[in-house]
Amino acid sequence: MWSIWLNTLGIQEAIAYCYNHWEIALTMMFGSIIAGGTSIGGGAVAFPVFTKLLNVSPHDAKVFSLAIQSVGMSAASVAIWVTRIRVEWRTIIWASIGGAFGIWIGLAFFSHFFPPDMIKMSFTMMIASLPFSLIMSGKKRQYYLQVNNWSFIERVIFFFTGLLGGIMSSLVGNGIDILTFSVMVLLFRISEKVATPTSVVLMAINAVIGFTLQVFFIKDFTDPALSYWLAAVPVVVIGAPLGAMFCSLLRRQTIVNILIGLILIELLTSLLIITLRVTIISVSLIIFILFYLLNYWMYYTDIYAIKYLKIGTVK
Repeated sequence: MWSIWLNTLGIQEAIAYCYNHWEIALTMMFGSIIAGGTSIGGGAVAFPVFTKLLNVSPHDAKVFSLAIQSVGMSAASVAIWVTRIRVEWRTIIWASIGGAFGIWIGLAFFSHFFPPDMIKMSFTMMIASLPFSLIMSGKKRQYYLQVNNWSFIERVIFFFTGLLGGIMSSLVGNGIDILTFSVMVLLFRISEKVATPTSVVLMAINAVIGFTLQVFFIKDFTDPALSYWLAAVPVVVIGAPLGAMFCSLLRRQTIVNILIGLILIELLTSLLIITLRVTIISVSLIIFILFYLLNYWMYYTDIYAIKYLKIGTVK
């Protein structure tokens, strides 16, 4: 990637992009590590820094997020494959099919329909409903390495999870990763050590599709977003794979704790940067309650109990 980047731009111009947008590259140094090592994506770092500190418009921040993840998450996916980190490939396939439809629907019909602050707060409330279920899920039950009972129902579940996640990714730059992670961990009881790299590979595929649509069909890849992207490319192709490999060394409970911390940061920064109008508060509460009830149901249901799944020994 460095060779392509340097040969395409030329050494002087490539260095100029990094120099002129050093704050973007620095932000994505941390954001890419988080993106490669967790299911929440680098948006937990990038979006609040871009919009609050660097005065980047929410639209450009969203476009940039899809664009840079198409590179960084792809690099992380290569690292996951080369180092043989375990993933659930069937989940990736079916959620990717749903995600492709979802991100196209979102970019074509929804991206200009809802106000950016409402979209961002809705996403925040969606993932803010997750920590309690994650804390509870670490107790009193075993975890598994794969879904062995793979029938039509499981395909439908992951297809529609990908569809909803793809729509969310088209609106805020990520979403399919955390949604699929939640379904795998809470409903199918897959270990976070498998669900996390699975969500990273899935987000890479979704980001590549979204970025392609953004550039060639929607034609909404603005010059500022392009400049930010060119400055961040050489950073994320290193940071995201490092994050993926670092995550593979952690215990599953440590991964949960990191994820909960990132969700709390996402919640806090959203409350600080978004003006809480009555409409936003009302919609956010509805989103929070709906997803909290869904997560609660997935945690307590016995549909995918031990008799359906192969027990794993992931610490």
